[in-house]
Amino acid sequence: MIFDDSLPLVGIPACLVNDEGRKIHRVSDKYIHAIYDVSECAAVLVPAMGDRHDFRTLIDRLDGILLTGGASNVEPEHYDGVPSRRGTLHDASRDNTTLPLIRQAVAASVPVFAVCRGIQELNVALGGTLHQLVHELPGKSDHRMDRRLPAAERFVPRHTIDITPDGVLHRVTGGAAREIVNSAHAQAIDKPAKGLKVEAVSEDGVIEAVSVIGSKTFSLGVQWHPEHPLAVKTPLSIALFKAFGAACHDRERARHVSPERTHAA
Repeated sequence: MIFDDSLPLVGIPACLVNDEGRKIHRVSDKYIHAIYDVSECAAVLVPAMGDRHDFRTLIDRLDGILLTGGASNVEPEHYDGVPSRRGTLHDASRDNTTLPLIRQAVAASVPVFAVCRGIQELNVALGGTLHQLVHELPGKSDHRMDRRLPAAERFVPRHTIDITPDGVLHRVTGGAAREIVNSAHAQAIDKPAKGLKVEAVSEDGVIEAVSVIGSKTFSLGVQWHPEHPLAVKTPLSIALFKAFGAACHDRERARHVSPERTHAA
């Protein structure tokens, strides 16, 4: 990989986890490696600080935002959902960080790439709703991770997705009509936000990808895990992370255009 003097900065919001009484802001390194190795950007952790953040500062200084998966689910109060089943893991600090950050990023045309929990956050932030337990819906498959498998095999390709013609994902993949992806989620999009376009669905009709309608930059969410080591070297994952990286590089260059050049243009 070739580094120049100024790599784009991609903010990755962290999960706040409790480790034997210690609160830790955590991001899995597989996302960081994908940003450095495939998107050719630099990654910075965005702590789960909620409204203690100055979101305007983050938006002004970041060239992209990668929303990761996570063990927790978006709290249903954010989309007027029914209370979660007892034992469901939530992360209020992450919700209170990502949801306003997403809204401001979309408004400011900051590139956004949302993965698994991230696509759910993208949908909720823009006004959509979620299914909390997809596998309990009539006609739906079990999209959860199969924990009976060895850890190294839990992210093997599981099912196909049908890609919407002439959409963002269709263009990014070079015109693919169908792909095969992994699956590790219990929740999924129910009603898409009005500002989102469905980019792909699984064979049982679960929404697998969305894009922000009218976005001037890369603003895409996917329900699978393109960053996982078993997936990240596939043509689909490479295309996604390279397209996101290209958008981040475009924003980084635009941010460093001098006022004189901007005025002259």
